[in-house]
Amino acid sequence: MPEKLKKGLLIFAGTVFTATGIIGIFVPILPTTPFLLLAAACYLRSSQRFYNWLLGNRFFGAYVSNYLHGRGMPRKIKIATIFLLWLTISCSIIFAVQALVIRIILLVIAVGVMVHILLIKTTPKDQGQAEFRDQ
Repeated sequence: MPEKLKKGLLIFAGTVFTATGIIGIFVPILPTTPFLLLAAACYLRSSQRFYNWLLGNRFFGAYVSNYLHGRGMPRKIKIATIFLLWLTISCSIIFAVQALVIRIILLVIAVGVMVHILLIKTTPKDQGQAEFRDQ
């Protein structure tokens, strides 16, 4: 495969993964982090400019960078993430899903995501942001 085509496909895939990750912020059963990490991997292999944009994004750049570098998450962000997770899952279970099996699946997913978030290292409030700016 020609290098230019490969770069173009990776940029396209990174953009699709970024968009899917952003949608995942608002859709409870669609994960955000894996898609943003896939986007970072695609951009890293294709475009330094897009990679820098993703990691420098003011809304989720520090989050992705901290995750990639194992720096963790601030406690406030963990609490807000878990609160939003349970709020959206609860609304889905109450208002959108009738089948018991799907409700159970949603609960299992929510518990799994919550455990994953709790296992991520907790950092002081702005530590990751400062480290990212220094790079």
